This record gives sequence, C-alpha cells and structure tokens, in this order.
Amino acid sequence: MQAAEWLWLFFAWSFLGWWIEVTFTAARQKRYVDRGVLNGPLCVIYGVAGCIITAGARDLTESWFFLFIGSALVATVVEWIAGNLLERITHTRWWDYSRRPFNLDGYICLEASLVWGALGVFSVRWGNALLLAPCRLLPAPWGAVLAFAGVPVLALDALVTVLTLLGVHARLPAVQDARTRLSRLTVRLGTAIFHATERRMLRAVPTLHLRRRKAYTSELGLAAVFLLFFFGSLLGDAVETLFCYFFYDHRWSSRSSLVIGPFSVVWGLALALFTKLLYRYKDRSASFLFVVGVFLGGVYEYLCSVATEIFFGAVFWDYSAMPFNLGGRINLLYCIFWGFASVAWFKAVYPPLARLLQRFNTRKGRVLTAALAVFMAADIALSAAALVRCNARVQGQPAANAAEVFLDEHYGDAVMKRIYPKLVHR
Repeated sequence: MQAAEWLWLFFAWSFLGWWIEVTFTAARQKRYVDRGVLNGPLCVIYGVAGCIITAGARDLTESWFFLFIGSALVATVVEWIAGNLLERITHTRWWDYSRRPFNLDGYICLEASLVWGALGVFSVRWGNALLLAPCRLLPAPWGAVLAFAGVPVLALDALVTVLTLLGVHARLPAVQDARTRLSRLTVRLGTAIFHATERRMLRAVPTLHLRRRKAYTSELGLAAVFLLFFFGSLLGDAVETLFCYFFYDHRWSSRSSLVIGPFSVVWGLALALFTKLLYRYKDRSASFLFVVGVFLGGVYEYLCSVATEIFFGAVFWDYSAMPFNLGGRINLLYCIFWGFASVAWFKAVYPPLARLLQRFNTRKGRVLTAALAVFMAADIALSAAALVRCNARVQGQPAANAAEVFLDEHYGDAVMKRIYPKLVHR
C-alpha cells in the first residue's frame, strides 16, 4: 500500500475504534462518555494496532488461527504499552481490567485480548478492504490530499492534549500581565483552549490528575534508556556472534545491524524498550519474566522482520528451515531464548549495568552520552541509506546523485554482503 492508504487506514480505524468505545460505554452507563484521549473523535490505539496488524499479517492470512493469535498478541502489546505510557504521563488509569480474570496489573486481560484477536481477523479479512474503498474510489489526488490533510490536524490536536496534560496553562502569564493587545489575545485564546481540553478530559476520566508545576520524572530517564540501547547493542552483537559460531555454522561472521561498529540494533532496542516497560516487574519471579519475555520477544522479532522488509526490501534472518517457525520470521526455539534472555537480563545483567550507568550521571558522563548519541544517530542514518541504496542496485537502478555514488563506492555489494551475510532481497 502507498503512504496515503496507510494514513487513510490509520484514521479510519482510529475513528471506528472511538465509535466502538463510545457506543459500548453508552450502552453500559446509559450516557455519552468521550473515550478518546484527543479532542477529535479518534482512538489512536486502534489506528496504531490496526496498521501494525495489517503490516504484520502478510504471512498469516492463510491461517485463521495464527491470524487470530498474532492479532491478539500485537494489539495486546500495543494496549499494554499505551496504558503504561498514559499512566506515567497523567498518573491516572484510563481503563482498568483489574476485576477481569487473567489480567496483568489492570492494563490488559484475556477477555480484551480475545476481542482484539477477533477484530484483527475481521480487519485483515474484510475490514481493511471496506475502509480503503472510499479512498480508492476518489479521483487519484483527492484520496491522498484528504489523508495527508488529517496529519497537521492530528498533530495540532495531539500538541494541545500533551500541553494540557503537562499543565502548560498553569504556567501561562495572567491576562492582566500581558503588555500588548496581541499577547493578551494569545493568552486568552491559549487558556481557553487548554481549559476546554481539560474539561473534556476530566469528563471522560474524572480521576485524571493533570500536571501543574512539578514535572513527572520516570525511573529511567532518556539518557539511561539510550545507554541501555548502546550497551545492549554491543552485548547483543557479541552474544549472537558467539551463538552462531558455536551452535550454528562454526564461522566468525558479522551479526551487526550497522555499517560502522559491532552493534545489533534489534537487540539494543529490545533491551532498552523491555527495561523501560518492564522496570516495575524487575523483581517479579523468574517464571513471570520468562513468560513475558517469550511473548514480547516473539512479537518484537516478528515485527522487526516485517519492518525491515517493508523499508529495505530485504530480510536479515530466515528461520524457514527450523521447526515451529512462523513465516520464517520467528520460531519457537528463539522465542524460548527470548524468555531466558529476559530472566538473565533482569536477574543478572541489569543490576551491575545499572550501577555502571550511574557513573554517567556527571558532567563528563553527560557529554560522553551526547557524543555517543550523535555517533549512533549518524551510524544508523548511514546504514539505512546504504541498505536502501543496496536494494536499489539489486533492482538495477543506477546512482542518481553524489550521495548514491558515494554509497556505491564505499558500501558496494561486496561490503554489504560482508556486513550482512544473511541479507536476502525480496
């Protein structure tokens, strides 16, 4: 699908999700309750889950069972992440499944996951075609124009909502303190928008706690998450290299995701995100961490495989020859390995690494962290450009500018094959 169709699908599922939530709540409470976080009639979680399921379901459409399970798992992970983030930002539960059986801290439950699975099957089998039909029936430019026109509106709505949650209106100067007519008008308008948004959110969630003066600080800040990504990338590359040498092909080969340095972005992102999201569960039992690691790791690896194929036209691993695999993207053995890795990370590796990260909380440490962040950003950008150009060469496209000539000279097919020995273009 084209970008405009993805946007159309996102807005369509977001609106449909909002309608489902409002209708269900009205039937249960006998009154209208706005269930969206934003001012507009959109539940973004439905749009995000719908697009991810659509992108990841290309290998699951032939099996109703795997499509149902995959949709349930992906949407449940999205719901769990969204619930955690909203509570971290607002200190409020926007939904609570604590009274439902088989729930995890009230964020997700088996009943909701089964509903997500059914919605996923419907969306992939029939829903997406129905929702995309109006876009495809419109004349060529108008479908794209309407889809992209919604982006700035959504961005403005999201900005006002976030600023309201952060309590920005509490820090606006008093109207009488504004010196000019224009500034007084701006303050009045901004205050009115913030208060209107706050009133709507409080009607939807009466227990909502909006920030006033003191900003919320999470247990793991942005700098710590980046350092976890950096060290996790190094550790993941080393572990995967040793594993492949001793248990797979008995040859030393590159397992890096980037063209400069031994960094496995998949591992780095996994360890950083898992640590951020599972930090509150780090002291739970090993069996709990193992089960969570198996499911989260499997979903994460599957989506990474789909994403790399969409963006780079290539796959970096293929488990088709291994038993109990799903589309060659994941397999049971490696999902179990994710479970053991989750236990080892929180019980053995993370505690000493956390103490090491504390040493970066100095002036020199912050400078070093910033320098590493700049280096990794440049390395990721260069690697992405080299992979895109590599795919273009496979399709027979000649270099069209100086940047592509540079990539052909320094990151030609031989170099890319050495860095990515398992790379297969599709």
